[in-house]
Parts: sequence; C-alpha cells; structure tokens
Amino acid sequence: MKKGCGGRMAKYRMVRSDFWKNPIVLKEMTPEDKYFYLYLLTNSRTTHIGIYPITKKEMAFDLGVSLESVHLLMERFEEHYQMIRYNSKTREIAIKSWGIEILQKCGKTLMDCICSELKEVEDHTLIPYVLESIHMEEIRRLYEDFLNRTSQRNG
Repeated sequence: MKKGCGGRMAKYRMVRSDFWKNPIVLKEMTPEDKYFYLYLLTNSRTTHIGIYPITKKEMAFDLGVSLESVHLLMERFEEHYQMIRYNSKTREIAIKSWGIEILQKCGKTLMDCICSELKEVEDHTLIPYVLESIHMEEIRRLYEDFLNRTSQRNG
C-alpha cells in the first residue's frame, strides 16, 4: 500500500453517500452493476487520479465472478453508461466521474500524489477523459499542466 505516493500505509477511498441518488445508479443499474461500480471506485489498485492499471482477470478474481461477466460489465460501462474507458494494451482503466465521486479535498500531499501518478499513466488519452468531471480548479490545473508539458515534449 502507498503512503502519500511513496511508503506503506493503508489506502482509503471515500464514496459520497449521494452515490446512491445518482440517476444512473438509482434507475438504470442492476445490483451487479452497482457492485461493479463500487469495486471500480474502491479496489486496491485505485489511484488518486482515477486512472489505474488492472487486468480483467484480476477484476474477476476480486469480484468472484467469471471473466465473461467482467467482459460484459466492462462493455456495459464503456458503451451503455459511458462511465469508463479501458485500454486493453496498457491494461489501464479510467473512471470518468472520478472527480465527482472521489476527489473532494485538496492539499499538498494530494497534489504531489496526483503529479506523481499522472507520470505513471501510459495511455495519455485517458487523462482528458477523467479531467472532464474534475471541478476543483487546483486539481484541474494539475491535469492540464501535465497534458501541456507532455504535448510540448511530443510535439
């Protein structure tokens, strides 16, 4: 487990209680969908940036479901709900609503973590996808600055 973004310490993810009032969660999702979505927001591979590496096989094992079930859930969340993106080459998942569901506070430790974790993302096209839902200006700026620096290096 990471402490800040370096040492060992338990990781916590706070999910807002109004998660259950989200119209999609409330009216459209099956119980299996809700369980899967909570898993995506809180599993041990999550990062502070809403993008993290995870395999479908790992998800199936953690959830106690078949690989086929994970494929169907992923497809539903990508195509129907449009809440995630998954790069099967880099095995990275991006959660679109990360900025709404999880990012609630801002401080130097979190800002440092975000900067560090953005550097670990292989598929940079996932970063703007998560950025869409981030409303905290300080955190938005970190994502935007990172994208600007990487585009200048690559362009």
